[in-house]
Amino acid sequence: MPFELFVGLRYLKARRKQAFISLITLISIGGVALGVMALIVVLAVMSGFEHDLRGKILGTNAHLWVLRYGDRGIEEPARAMEQVRAVPHVAAVSPFTYHQVMLSTDRGAAGAVLRGLDLDSAQEVTALTKNFTEIDPERLKKPADGTGWHLSADGIIIGRALATNINVGLGGRVNVISPFGNVLTPFGLAPRMRSFTVAGIFEMGMYEYDSTLAYVTIPAAQQLFRLGTAVTGIEVRLDDLYRAKEVGAEVQRRLGFPYFTRDWMQLHKNLFAALKLEKIAMFIILAMIVLVAAFNIVSTLNMMVMDKGAEIGILKSIGATSRSIMSIFMVEGVVIGLVGTLLGTAAGAIICKLQETYKIVRLRGDVYLLDALPILMKGSDLLLIASAALVLSFLATLYPSWQAARLDPVVAIRYE
Repeated sequence: MPFELFVGLRYLKARRKQAFISLITLISIGGVALGVMALIVVLAVMSGFEHDLRGKILGTNAHLWVLRYGDRGIEEPARAMEQVRAVPHVAAVSPFTYHQVMLSTDRGAAGAVLRGLDLDSAQEVTALTKNFTEIDPERLKKPADGTGWHLSADGIIIGRALATNINVGLGGRVNVISPFGNVLTPFGLAPRMRSFTVAGIFEMGMYEYDSTLAYVTIPAAQQLFRLGTAVTGIEVRLDDLYRAKEVGAEVQRRLGFPYFTRDWMQLHKNLFAALKLEKIAMFIILAMIVLVAAFNIVSTLNMMVMDKGAEIGILKSIGATSRSIMSIFMVEGVVIGLVGTLLGTAAGAIICKLQETYKIVRLRGDVYLLDALPILMKGSDLLLIASAALVLSFLATLYPSWQAARLDPVVAIRYE
């Protein structure tokens, strides 16, 4: 073992009369561990929020929407879909309609977004079919060969929270009322309305979607809103979701005006930008805890230099160089930082694993959009946190070590 390392480790073990210095050392280790643990947990939570929200958003929405200016929609969806399929990196396409409606039953009413979809192609674009929790086999069927789903013309699929809000269950009747395009009746103008039967209930785990979305077949939506053969737009799934911007530009170039595209990052830009900013802010704020622990290391080493003055003088008088003395106290600071970092990393990883496995901390879905505190530990985050803690611990050793190295051995041992 090198001389500097041997002496530095010995100095960390305080003698009985120096128990106070040993306590300060333990406090310094605890400070580093606490800061590292807090950073790991908070960054894992922020990463989990971003990952879960992105997963739930993309589980309901496609990577890319193809739309058309004006109120007529896409009147020849089959031709447009063929052109979109030919674009590189496009994995699947599906037509859809999109309208705001009122859903009412005998026991409640709520505003909702009614989307018409083709389940066969939609299951290749979104994860809706994977989130069905209740199914009426008479109206929502999956063929024996497993190729796709079939929704009856009078069937409607609604979210779990929406079903609770309007007090309806599987097989119940729901009136879909459109506030646009009133129809003329013998009694005057009346809103357009059609009755559907609940054929399925889904649960995305995101309250915003579970409480506002409902699905019917495209022909039923076209008939209700008098669209003819038109659809609102085309949903597109890509083989790489981060290519959405460049693929959208290529689709828009091929289709030309009046078509335009919107990708998932544009549709939720503010949300993801806010999450990224919060993650950076939390990292900076909690890094201050590690910085405070680094100041504890400075004070600990300063006290140790004062206490070991005579021993430093003896070591210098028998041939120890200033570099060796400096290395001894740098070893002490680095060991404190290393032990604190390892303890903090282990504690943070355990806390994250417990939350990820048992969902100990629950959230209100209507407030936080998620039902439990999400966790996602990234190797890059762990490496960044550990590196930052070790660098701060090393920097904290420089001044006390320099002070020890410049100590005059004659002055140090004069009264010994």
